[in-house]
Amino acid sequence: MKKSNKEDVKEFVEILKATYPDATCSLDFTTPFEIVVAVMLSAQCTDERVNKTTPTLFSRCKTPEDFANIDLSELEKIIHPCGFYKNKAKNIKACAKKIVTDFNGVVPQTMEELLTLPGVGRKSANVILLEAFGIANGIAVDTHAKRISNKIGLSKESDPEKIEQDLLKIFPKEYLKDINHLFVWHGRKTCDARKPNCYKCCVKEFCKTYHSKGE
Repeated sequence: MKKSNKEDVKEFVEILKATYPDATCSLDFTTPFEIVVAVMLSAQCTDERVNKTTPTLFSRCKTPEDFANIDLSELEKIIHPCGFYKNKAKNIKACAKKIVTDFNGVVPQTMEELLTLPGVGRKSANVILLEAFGIANGIAVDTHAKRISNKIGLSKESDPEKIEQDLLKIFPKEYLKDINHLFVWHGRKTCDARKPNCYKCCVKEFCKTYHSKGE
């Protein structure tokens, strides 16, 4: 894909949107702090596993204050199935306490403020801003976005933040709310890390890797 060609960029996005019309966030949540917690739990864990764990957690803790006050061992026990439960529990409690003390119990709505929260990095902050508040100023570069960006030739970088900056130069602001969802769904359903289905790929004509194979 010619990254400077606006028509190519538009066609690329529209094809993905047509192929995955239901592409949305896979994590279940009902409040801004619930998506903060769900994103933390999703690190190196499937969204499906997170969604099986959070109903018990969210029925036990309904507010940031509840999370700040829950006994650490109880929290660890509940989120144990999501892996790395000790570190995740510590971050969730610390994050909840900071939101209660520094933000009056309200999840902040800026990248700068979100990055002050324990356990929240730029990728997570982008997800929180989009899913909780409908704010799309960046792109959450997860493993799917990284892999697809490299394969197609949208970025040569390996660092997620550098990949994000490359993508922000390519995709107009009106597409930002869709890009990560589309990359996640395309990565799960077609451009699999271990066995990509290049032959059936809807955007193979834009893919540098596909063409380099001579297919």
